[in-house]
Amino acid sequence: MARRKKIYEGKGKILYEGPEPGTIVQYFKDDAAPFHSQGQDVVEGKGVLNNRLSEFFMSGLNQIGVPTHFIRRLNMREQLVRTCEIIPLEVIVRNFAAGAMSERLGIEEGTQLPRPIVEYCFKDERLNNPMVTEEHIAAFGWASQQDMDDILSLALRVNDFMSGLMLGVGIRLVDFKIEVGRIYEGDYQRLVVADEISPDSCRLWDIETGRKLDRESHGGPGHLTDAYSEVARRLGVMPKNASHMVKPKLIN
Repeated sequence: MARRKKIYEGKGKILYEGPEPGTIVQYFKDDAAPFHSQGQDVVEGKGVLNNRLSEFFMSGLNQIGVPTHFIRRLNMREQLVRTCEIIPLEVIVRNFAAGAMSERLGIEEGTQLPRPIVEYCFKDERLNNPMVTEEHIAAFGWASQQDMDDILSLALRVNDFMSGLMLGVGIRLVDFKIEVGRIYEGDYQRLVVADEISPDSCRLWDIETGRKLDRESHGGPGHLTDAYSEVARRLGVMPKNASHMVKPKLIN
């Protein structure tokens, strides 16, 4: 089998050249991102769960007419996506106060916001992805005003879709972030939801207990995987008795 050309490697994924022009293969890693506070380098099974959940969300968005870069899942850890030019922004949609918003504004975590609030951060990990305004975005040419109108529309449509899905399985969508990319088709450009949508990029709280079912899940080494598995089980993405996360053992 020919070696694939690696394009990029980040905290949670590796990108390879796709089998066809204009495509990329996304490989979901088990590596723990810095915000995972368990002191682990690897969270076993996280990549499999994120791949399956992102497939579920992206496919659902495609079906309701919200364009994404997702084409199809290739296997348990990889999916085929369209090549796109990523706009250097993290687009954050907040339904409840939490995290940085609570710290900045002194609002108690869990407070429902009067309406969804959309925020933007400049994608640069060296600068810790600082928050920016539409003035910054326009001044530095990261996106046009038409782009920003389209990005806002995409973000709110994703929020409506995700909020409804999660509410139906007893989960509160506190906030989430997406990335947006440009796809060129001849002289025509369109914006699509890119990267991934998974518990790595959302705050998900159980409505009844307040338990965190996302990247901030606390507890022992297995709690993060348990939390992600719970989300997948409730959504019907993975069977309740799935054992895909267990590594094969050698028998002497």
